Amino acid sequence: YAISLLNYASIYLSQKKPALAYPYLLKAKHVGDSAQLEFVSTYGDFEEDFGFYQYYKQTKNYQLAEQYLLRAYTEAQKSKTNKYLLKYLKELSDYYGETNRLDLSRKYIIEYLKLDDTLQTQESNFKVAQYETEQKEQEQNSKLATLQQERAIQEATINQRNAILWISLAGFLAVCGLSFFIYRQLQKNKKTLASLKETQSQLIQSEKMASLGELTAGIAHEIQNPLNFVNNFSEVSNELLDEMNEELDKGDVEEAKAIAGDIKQNLQKITHHGKRADFIVKGMLQHSRTSTGEKQPTNLNMLADEFLKLSYHGLRAKDKSFNAELVTNFDESLPKIDVVQQDIGRVLLNLFNNAFYAVQEKNKEQTCLPVRQGIKNKDTTFKPTVEVSSKSYITPSGDTTIIISVRDNGNGIPEAIKEKIMQPFFTTKPTGEGTGLGLSLSYDIVKAHGGEIKIETIEGEYTAFSIIIPSNPILV
Repeated sequence: YAISLLNYASIYLSQKKPALAYPYLLKAKHVGDSAQLEFVSTYGDFEEDFGFYQYYKQTKNYQLAEQYLLRAYTEAQKSKTNKYLLKYLKELSDYYGETNRLDLSRKYIIEYLKLDDTLQTQESNFKVAQYETEQKEQEQNSKLATLQQERAIQEATINQRNAILWISLAGFLAVCGLSFFIYRQLQKNKKTLASLKETQSQLIQSEKMASLGELTAGIAHEIQNPLNFVNNFSEVSNELLDEMNEELDKGDVEEAKAIAGDIKQNLQKITHHGKRADFIVKGMLQHSRTSTGEKQPTNLNMLADEFLKLSYHGLRAKDKSFNAELVTNFDESLPKIDVVQQDIGRVLLNLFNNAFYAVQEKNKEQTCLPVRQGIKNKDTTFKPTVEVSSKSYITPSGDTTIIISVRDNGNGIPEAIKEKIMQPFFTTKPTGEGTGLGLSLSYDIVKAHGGEIKIETIEGEYTAFSIIIPSNPILV
C-alpha cells in the first residue's frame, strides 16, 4: 500500500503537479514508518526520500531537496543497490550542476562513471566467461564421449585377450611357468587400463582449462577497448544534444547545426568501434565452436593477426610481468584461400603459444637465474620477440602457395629432439604445463589441408615454424 501511494505521488511529480503529489508522499511516509518498511524489500523498492527530493526541488525549496537526495543516496549505499546508486549519483551531479556547485557536480559524476564502468566490465566479463565455459563444456563432452567409445573398444579387446589367456591357462594347467606368465599379463593389462583412464581424465581437464583461460583473457582484453570508446562517445553525444537544444531555444540555428555535425561524427565513431567489437566477438565465437569441417574463403593475414593478439593477451593475463615485441610482416596482396577457419586458427594459436612460451623461458634465464658454469658472455640485453609473416609464391606448375611463418628468438630446439616434437604426447614442458598434443594436432590439420609444416631452428638463437598451404587446398 505504501509503495502504491508513492507511485501515485511519482505520477503527479512527473506531471509537474507537486501540490497533488504531496498528500500521497505524506501518507506513504506514515504507512512506511508504521510498517518499518525498508528501502529494498520483498514487497518492492520504497524510494520515499527521492520522492520528497523531487517535491522540494519542484517547489524550489532547494535546501530540503538536497537533504532528501543525500538521504536517498545514503539509503542506496546501505542497501548496496547498484541501480539506485547509479541513479542517485547522476541526480546529485545534475543537481549540483544546476545550482552552480561544479566541484560537487564533478565529484559525483566521477563516482557515477567509476561505478558504471565497473558494473559494465563485470557484466561483460561474466557473460563472456559464462558463454565460453558453456561452449567449451559442450566441446569437451563430445571429446569425452569419443574417448569413452575408444575406452570401450579397448576394454572389449582386453576382455577378449583375457578370455584367450584363461582358455590357454585351462588347457595348459600343468605347465606352471606358462600359468605364471598368463597371470602376469592379466595384471599388466589391468594396470594399463587404469593408467589410461587416469591419463584421459587429466588430459581432458588440462586441455579444457588451458583453452578456456586463453580465450577468456584474450576476449576480455580485446573487447574492452572498443567498448570504452562506445561508452565515452555516447556520453559526449548526450551532452552535445543538451547543448544543441539550448542553442535551438536561443534561436542560434547555425551553432545547433555545428553541434549536430559533431554528434554525427561521434555516431560514426560509435558505429566503427561497435563493428570492431562485433568482429572480435564473432571471431572468438568461431574459434570456440567445434569445427564443422566446412571450408570458406579466409584472409590468413587477419586470422594470424587476431590469434597473435589473443595468444599474447592470454599469456599477459597469467603473467603481468611478461612483455614481448610483436612484429608482423604481412603480404598485403595475399589472396583469400578456402580453409576450415577454426582448424587453421587452432594451429596458429598453438604456434603462437609455443613461441611466447619459448621467449618467456629464455627471458627468465637471462634475468633471474644465476650464471651457470661454463656459460660466458651471457646476453643481458635480451628482448623477447615473436614475428609472424606471410607471403605467396607461384609453383612451377602455376599454382599459388601461401606461407605463414612464426618465428621466435627463444632457446631453439635441440637437434636431438627436433624429429620428435610432432609426435603425440611428446613435450619439453614441465609436468602439468603441456599435453604434447598441440603440434601433433597442428601437423594433422595442415596435412589435411594438403599442406605441410617446416621447422627451422638454431639452438640458443631462434625457432621458426612455417605453415605451407596451397591456395586451393583439397581437404582430406
